[in-house]
Amino acid sequence: MTDTSSSTASPTGRHSKLGLPHGAELLHDPLLNKGTAFTQEERWALGLAGLLPPHVHSMDEQVARVMDNYHAKTTDLERYIHLVSLQDRNETLFYRVVMDHLEEMMPIIYTPTVGQACQNWGHLFRRPRGLYISIKDRGHIAEILHNWPHKGVGVIVVTDGERILGLGDQGAGGMGIPVGKLSLYTACAGIDPALSLPVMLDVGTENEQYLRDPLYMGLRQSRVRGKDYDDFVGEFIAAVEATWPGTLIQFEDFGNLNAFRLLEEYRNKVCTFNDDIQGTAAVVLSGLFSAQRLTGTAFADQRILFLGAGEAGIGIGDLIVSALVSEGLGVAEARKRCCFVDSKGLVVKGRTDLAVHKLSYAHDLAACPDFISAVRELKPTAIIGVSTMPKAFTREVVEAMASYNARPIVFALSNPTSKAECTAEEAYTWSRGRAIYASGSPFPPCLYEGKTYVPGQGNNSYIFPGVGLGVVACRARHVTDRMFSEAAKTLASMVLPGDLEVGRVYPSLTRIKEVSAAIAVAVAEVAFKDGLAGIERPSDLAALVKSAMWEPRYTEYLE
Repeated sequence: MTDTSSSTASPTGRHSKLGLPHGAELLHDPLLNKGTAFTQEERWALGLAGLLPPHVHSMDEQVARVMDNYHAKTTDLERYIHLVSLQDRNETLFYRVVMDHLEEMMPIIYTPTVGQACQNWGHLFRRPRGLYISIKDRGHIAEILHNWPHKGVGVIVVTDGERILGLGDQGAGGMGIPVGKLSLYTACAGIDPALSLPVMLDVGTENEQYLRDPLYMGLRQSRVRGKDYDDFVGEFIAAVEATWPGTLIQFEDFGNLNAFRLLEEYRNKVCTFNDDIQGTAAVVLSGLFSAQRLTGTAFADQRILFLGAGEAGIGIGDLIVSALVSEGLGVAEARKRCCFVDSKGLVVKGRTDLAVHKLSYAHDLAACPDFISAVRELKPTAIIGVSTMPKAFTREVVEAMASYNARPIVFALSNPTSKAECTAEEAYTWSRGRAIYASGSPFPPCLYEGKTYVPGQGNNSYIFPGVGLGVVACRARHVTDRMFSEAAKTLASMVLPGDLEVGRVYPSLTRIKEVSAAIAVAVAEVAFKDGLAGIERPSDLAALVKSAMWEPRYTEYLE
């Protein structure tokens, strides 16, 4: 475990000779606390004698106790509260539990359950985590950053809560997303939790339900926009750079109005990326690469129709275009392979209501008023749902796809589960078992005509933790699209024949740390080749990445 004792202040001034907090104060530090695993010698040396039951438990015994309580809970939201409460008490044990049961825990600590947590944030609140910075703090953001108790920060995930999953404006409740994302950085890629900082930038909310709720925890006002908003974000970015130079800043769940703008403004100034745009794009591109192995067709022959033309959809389109260009297509020709349907129909040249980010994909095509008419007109090989419109991939849509393609690609990626464009069972049933399916949130395996299909989860957790690990390991100055392209190729290369046999286009989550380490090596390779690394290139990149990966093991304080 990384030594964090030097950054842990004691309000009482009482420290052991080891430089650790003393007595009950140590039990209240989640990064240092071992609970009932403190040895008898440690209890006497650290002022803990009598503050804990006498039996010293192993970590395995503690995990068993956590899991007993976990399985006694009757709802996923109760399980979420149970796990987050453990994280607040003992982070090492929390991550041991999550890593040992990742497939079971992922839907609880992140989507879909984290969406429920965000919606109930003010009602579930127990203990603050991360930093809440409001627009009223302008002029003092640097001071607020200095209140963070840890000296080093390697990764910040920041949101303004405007577009949380498919749930819309959650205001201050959006803090659940940075907290959850950073948990996945550690669980999936071994980022030291002491280096992680979740941040909520509160500029207000348009959610009337929250503004009327006496337990809502954020600013009770409409969202600030325009120059005041930009100046506020700019002050935050500058303060981070001054306080922790080179820290990776991940923009998360910003609304379309700001997401593209902020990424373009800062991507070449600081070390930053937008996971909704770039991370989503990479995981989808990887799924398409894997699907090729099932369709037997060339990637350049794909014709892709998107439902949804927001930050996720356009981000995916842009990365697909980059991949097609690398295979020899011209940019214009590559863009023609990607078409979009938004709330007003097919994005075409004749429309005068298109936002700037859609213009590159406004092709010279006949207008289509809805998705099914666009499917019939264009006969795509793949449909990708990023619309947050549940059930938008109807039986009619899937059957049409199956009539045009021996193996139709159906990616219903909207989160949480309730927003998915279709379920795995629907896709497999309506296509007579021929669909290559992936979703954003998990669906259980499906049995169709005697064969079991395991739907792939096109979750960004396959991509962003490994990208972040690579960036941190080599201290990259910027995060580039080439890094995400290499991450996508690496992820696709790790899909095994057994995965494809059951229809899964992503590796099993049980291999996520192996996957993240491989992606981190690929990202670091790009950083060194492109002159973006902040350290000299070592002889062994895999060893560099491994050395940056934290493991949830208790420190023996008296060694």
